[in-house]
Amino acid sequence: MPHSDAMRTQSPCSVGLRSLASPIVLARLAGLATLATIAGCVPPPRAEAPPPRAEAPAPAPAPRPVPIAADWRDWPYSPGTWVYRRDARGSIALFGPANADAALTVRCDTGARQIYLSRAGSTATPLTIRTSSVTRAVSVQPTGSTPAYVAAALMPNDSLLEAMGFSRGRFVVQQAGLPPLVVPAWAEIERVTEDCRG
Repeated sequence: MPHSDAMRTQSPCSVGLRSLASPIVLARLAGLATLATIAGCVPPPRAEAPPPRAEAPAPAPAPRPVPIAADWRDWPYSPGTWVYRRDARGSIALFGPANADAALTVRCDTGARQIYLSRAGSTATPLTIRTSSVTRAVSVQPTGSTPAYVAAALMPNDSLLEAMGFSRGRFVVQQAGLPPLVVPAWAEIERVTEDCRG
């Protein structure tokens, strides 16, 4: 079919623009423009928050001190056990936790014919010994050893030694500034005493 001169002189682009001007195309373009505007209003997706860090567990509360009963005979034993040994000086009974320095020792020095009652520490204040039959304070002197101990010298026939060995269940060694030692009255004390009396 022959084309008019006007149509012949139109470029393909101008024909395309006219077809875009149709109401349907314009409505579609308006819808797309609206969608583009709405899309521009939507905030960008949020970056995912990192997972919460595991917090270190709260420190355990400090153990409450065990209330001490009014009567020392009801106090719990200090940790440890008695061990008896013989050596070049005579014999010794040591009380305390395994694999640790003794908290209390009873030594027979056969050469001096004396018994030394020693407690770990360096304070030269008297020791108060409480047994079921006797309570007595004894003077002590630093031994100059490492680890540090203070010691009281007793004669082998001192009645305090028998009172410690035969106290009902336990005896207590107290010294100012240190926790009391609550010690079981076991046979090791009497063994050392007998070694020095023999």
